[in-house]
Amino acid sequence: MAEINRDLALAKKILDRGDLVAIPTETVYGLAGNALNEQAILKIFATKNRPAFDPLIVHTHCMENVEALVRSIPVAARRLAEQIWPGPLTLLLPKKSQVPDLATSGLDTVAIRIPAHSLTLELLQSLEYPLAAPSANPFGYISPTTPEHVNQQLGDQIELILDGGESQIGIESTIIGFEGQQPIIYRLGGYALEDIERCVGPVSMLPHSTSNPQAPGMLKSHYAPRKPFFLRSRESLNKGYREGAVYLLFSEYLPDIDPSCQYLLSETGNMNEAAKALFSALRKLDQMPISQIFAEEVPNTGLGRAINDRLRRAAAV
Repeated sequence: MAEINRDLALAKKILDRGDLVAIPTETVYGLAGNALNEQAILKIFATKNRPAFDPLIVHTHCMENVEALVRSIPVAARRLAEQIWPGPLTLLLPKKSQVPDLATSGLDTVAIRIPAHSLTLELLQSLEYPLAAPSANPFGYISPTTPEHVNQQLGDQIELILDGGESQIGIESTIIGFEGQQPIIYRLGGYALEDIERCVGPVSMLPHSTSNPQAPGMLKSHYAPRKPFFLRSRESLNKGYREGAVYLLFSEYLPDIDPSCQYLLSETGNMNEAAKALFSALRKLDQMPISQIFAEEVPNTGLGRAINDRLRRAAAV
């Protein structure tokens, strides 16, 4: 299994030689390698068993570095960056040639962000290159929000997991691209739609793709537990207990089902708390001696939109 510690010098040594390290961010833990090194990028795809058509997110620590990697930045993108970075926002911007096509799956745009985690920012500041870092889990499975989650899944394939504690947001970053100056949401995530629109005005939204994603995290089936997972209306869930089932709910127990078979994301109905708990809850339920998982959608406001997006994709066949 991998070492779990806060040894930034060791992390830099591993990354400098072209190998991988798991890093903490405010969203989820990432599997990081030198974003300008094609061999390191290939190791990311191989370790995750990730298809090469699904692009990676590049992480850096300052706007100057972003500008060195992209050809242009729309006005709305700068406004979002100024307000949100460091934070759970990824921008799709036209890349310069030094960003390998392998990292962008051949696309002319690179997904890039500045994460809001002090340990990873300190690591990035010590490096002469940005880091490509998709979530540190086998492709398609539940994203990790603790070092232990990473170790359970990939600990036999990497040397080091930097210990940054539990991820504070718990779902991946919001991804925004642009047509001219018009912002377009490619993936819902850790920064709410309402907050984005307060910054740049109305935005449009793309559906996810099943075969040719234009940004990371757009595949229809994703973030899924191994156990059969079903998304149902609350009324349907309350019609009777399914043998061997457990129920993942927002904030209120189903009145006609044994509470011991139910798991609440937030007893107080706090959407931020629910988002932070989502992936840990899915992982916990997936490891229980049960036969199936049933879930309900949460209210479709704020981070609820991103939670529902993950639930729908976990249930997709």
